[in-house]
Amino acid sequence: MVKQAYDHLLTALMTLQIAPGDRIAIDQVARRLDISQTPVREALSQLEAKKLVVKTPNVGYRASPQMTREEVRDLYALRQLIEPYTAARAAAAMSPRSIATLKSIDRAMSSIVDGDPDAFSNFAAADDQLHQLIAALSGNRLVADMLEGLHAHMHIFRALYRTNAPSEAAAEHRVVIDALVAGDPDGAENAMRIHLERSLQRMDEALAGEEAPTT
Repeated sequence: MVKQAYDHLLTALMTLQIAPGDRIAIDQVARRLDISQTPVREALSQLEAKKLVVKTPNVGYRASPQMTREEVRDLYALRQLIEPYTAARAAAAMSPRSIATLKSIDRAMSSIVDGDPDAFSNFAAADDQLHQLIAALSGNRLVADMLEGLHAHMHIFRALYRTNAPSEAAAEHRVVIDALVAGDPDGAENAMRIHLERSLQRMDEALAGEEAPTT
């Protein structure tokens, strides 16, 4: 039940059903999921550890405040230190099952069309699946857990600003996937680094001159 509550809350946060700063009513979540409040509290504690929600004494839980652009750039700097490493490790640990999953993700990403009303949510789901899979295949559980929180913050920011470019990102992901499938650690590491550099560049271009939205 804790996982059910955690997945529900994480999805709500990443899709802005719970926007940055919104109060999270434990009783309402419990009723919606038809479970007791205890697993909801446990799920919120896990999300608090990932800095996705904050708890105020005598008030309760709220979604964490919106990240600033500077914080997102710092997040990208951290990703650049970690994710090329996880891609290289994952490339050395390929199995028929993981290869099949990677190809399925590639097909899903390739089918997403820029401008489609569902493009953002579909891309976010596939993107999250890919990066989490690579982190898991790295064999480093601590890194995988940390990256889950980082990607959640990233998707919340993207949802606010709509900075995704599905077709461009899908092409970059394909280079990463090809290197993984080929079992090429150096190629996977380099492809991931390039993808992150271009992703940050797209974000900077999209945000140039914009004001932060109100929520």
